[in-house]
Amino acid sequence: MAPRVLISDPLSPAAIQVFEARGIAADVRPDLGKDKERLAGVIGQYDGLVIRSGTRVTSKILARADRLKVIGRAGIGVDNIDLRAATARGVIVMNTPLGNSITTAEHALALMFALARQIPAADHSTQAGRWEKNRFMGVELSAKVLGVIGCGTIGSIVADRALGLKMKVLAFDPFLTADRALALGVEKVELDALLARADFITLHTPLTEKTRNILSAENIARTKPGVRIINCARGALLDEEALAAALDSGHVAGAALDVFVEEPAVRSPLFGRDNVVCTPHLGAATTEAQDNVALQIAGQMSDYLLTGAVSHAVNFPSITGEEAPRLAPFVALAEKLGSFAGQLTDMEVETVTLTYEGTVAGLNVKALTAAAIAGLLRPMLQEVNVVSAPAIARERGMVVEETTRAATGDYESLITLTVVTGRQARSVSGTVFTDGHPRIVNVQGITVDAAFAPFMIHVANEDRPGFIGQFASLLGEAGINIATFALGRDTAGGDAIALVAVDSPLPADLIARARALPQVKQVNALAF
Repeated sequence: MAPRVLISDPLSPAAIQVFEARGIAADVRPDLGKDKERLAGVIGQYDGLVIRSGTRVTSKILARADRLKVIGRAGIGVDNIDLRAATARGVIVMNTPLGNSITTAEHALALMFALARQIPAADHSTQAGRWEKNRFMGVELSAKVLGVIGCGTIGSIVADRALGLKMKVLAFDPFLTADRALALGVEKVELDALLARADFITLHTPLTEKTRNILSAENIARTKPGVRIINCARGALLDEEALAAALDSGHVAGAALDVFVEEPAVRSPLFGRDNVVCTPHLGAATTEAQDNVALQIAGQMSDYLLTGAVSHAVNFPSITGEEAPRLAPFVALAEKLGSFAGQLTDMEVETVTLTYEGTVAGLNVKALTAAAIAGLLRPMLQEVNVVSAPAIARERGMVVEETTRAATGDYESLITLTVVTGRQARSVSGTVFTDGHPRIVNVQGITVDAAFAPFMIHVANEDRPGFIGQFASLLGEAGINIATFALGRDTAGGDAIALVAVDSPLPADLIARARALPQVKQVNALAF
């Protein structure tokens, strides 16, 4: 029987043509997306579900989806899908992370032009019958400095177009290597340098805990007087109140926003200003972009339903059904090793080396490497997944190397992840014991034995008497309960590490106090 796909949101007809050409029956019912009860009543008849932002795929709907194999999101965001429930039921969730890139980049440039020449205010004035030619004095883009915060797919397109406008482009992106910056023709800088030098600043970074309010009141104050700010990424990347105050003072000459902290944005401290341009999240709103995401999701879903090929999945690695049972615990290990290193890395990664020893070397190491890179990148790029991670690493100029060899030590299987930045190399090794749970067994050449936990603390210190007691007392005084405490050192009196599992997240002020303890070299709060 031919697979059946339900399209529950409005979608370009191009998608239907792809499904039909591949022999897949597609039912177009765009009214179902807003009616959970009706959707739940029919979902059991379909192998695939195509949605946009209007359909919410809840655990209750998935519980009725007896035949469902794949959900395709025509777009990037999958926050309207219960990923945990979908994964538990073995439903692949796919998206189209690249379909809107050019459109969003072009919208950022359009806002930059509109801001530079005050086009919306001039249009309003002229159509109101006022010929205020002397009121609207703009600025040229040529020879100006554009600061791009986040130089991934969209940011690099903006940079390329800006260079064509004869602008000087600065880029701040911890994952952008020097070689990649050279290839793009941009100058890689730290954030403070970008803020101080840029005439225009455009935001193209994902929203993570590290990037939230990256344009805070303090950082806006560090910008060049007269700067103009464009945001087509995520509203919470900047402090709207602080930006309004900077506009009032004249420090910021203007702002153009397509995204807001709260959407739909029916009110904002930025509204009602001649030097602010606002659009209602139109970054992806072009005919071409809608056709692109429709064609892409239809092609991806058809490939999976007909051949089992998986692409741009957000909840499952690219592995076959036969490989999955043996590979699953090592996928979890690789991703956690990557996350461990990623949470300790605060500058661009140049090289990542994965070494597989023993039995694991004979498995599908490509899937393991993808999981490790996803874990490494996720602290900065939360939307990354095991399928998209290798492409994102290549896009940022990272060199990813794999080595396989026979077992040389005490472990039947061992994975070692080594991350090289411009400042240092960091390595961490792990294995899977017979209980199926991943463990850390070596950090920076120091042997240790620690199970991963949801909340952990990594401490690097000098091996001195009394240190562990001081550190444990600090946690106890703060009401932090210790679950496990794993220690290791290279030599007596030399370098030592502690991996501490705790029952709750650590407040920032406690981390600061821990870093102030004698003999401490590094303290990091980790979450898995």
